[in-house]
Amino acid sequence: MKIGNREFDFENHTYVMGILNITPDSFSDGGRYTTLDTALIQVERMLSEGMDILDIGGMSTRPGHEFITEEEEIRRVIPVLSEVKKRYDVPISVDTYRSKVARASINEGADLINDIWGLKNDPAMAKVVADSGVCYCLMHNNENIITENVVEGVIADLEESLRIADAAGIDRGKIILDPGIGFAKNTEGNLILLNHLADLHRFGLPLLLGCSRKSVIGNTLDLPAGDRLEGTLVTTTLAVLARYGIVRVHDVKENLRTIAMTEAIRNS
Repeated sequence: MKIGNREFDFENHTYVMGILNITPDSFSDGGRYTTLDTALIQVERMLSEGMDILDIGGMSTRPGHEFITEEEEIRRVIPVLSEVKKRYDVPISVDTYRSKVARASINEGADLINDIWGLKNDPAMAKVVADSGVCYCLMHNNENIITENVVEGVIADLEESLRIADAAGIDRGKIILDPGIGFAKNTEGNLILLNHLADLHRFGLPLLLGCSRKSVIGNTLDLPAGDRLEGTLVTTTLAVLARYGIVRVHDVKENLRTIAMTEAIRNS
C-alpha cells in the first residue's frame, strides 16, 4: 500500500505510527504538545527514533473527554499538519471521525484518515474519503459495550463498516482495519481480542493495532498511564506475531526495537 510518497510492505513488516495528541485532555499525554513549537519538537524526536507514520489528533477520545467543535478541532490540527508537511517527508494520518475535519486535513495534505467510528458517526465521511482517494483506517467501535462473543461481534461490526465503504466507492486497496482495543469492550473483552488478533485477517486487508498505554494494560497490571510501557511492548509483540502492518504508539524507539527482535525470531 502506498501512503503519501511511501510504499508499505504490510504483509512482511510491522511499521510504527507515532502518536501526536495536540489536546489538553488526552489520557496519557494531554497538554504536552498543545503549541506548535512543542508539537514540532515531538515530531522531530519521533522521526529521529524511526517513526514511519505520524498520527495527529486534535480531540481526545478517552472516556469523559471534552467535546469540542469541528472548528476548534481544525484550529488545533491544521497549523501542525501544515508545518510538518513543509518540514518533513513523512506520511501523515489525522485522527478524526468528523468529515469537516477530514476534508480540511486532506486539503492541507493529510495522507490517511484514522476514524475511530469506522464511517458510522458522520454520514458524510464516506464520501469525503471516497472523493479524495486518501488511505483510510477503519476502526471497530460500537455505541454499546460488547460483553459476549467479542471477536464475532467485532468482525460483524467491521463487515457493516466495510459495506458502507463499498457503497460509497472507497477503494478497498486503501483501507486499513483496526480492532479498536479500548473501544466498546471491557477489560476482559480487550484481552480476549488481543488473544485473537489474527482472526481479522479474514478480511484480507492490512491491520493496525492501537494499544499503547491503554486502560486494558493499566487495569491488568494496576498501573497509571505513564507506567505502561512494558505492557504496551507485549501487545506490540503480539501484533508482530499476528502480522499486523502497523502499531500506533507513544514510545517509538522502544516499540521499534521490540518489532525488530520479534521479527528476527518470527522470520528465523
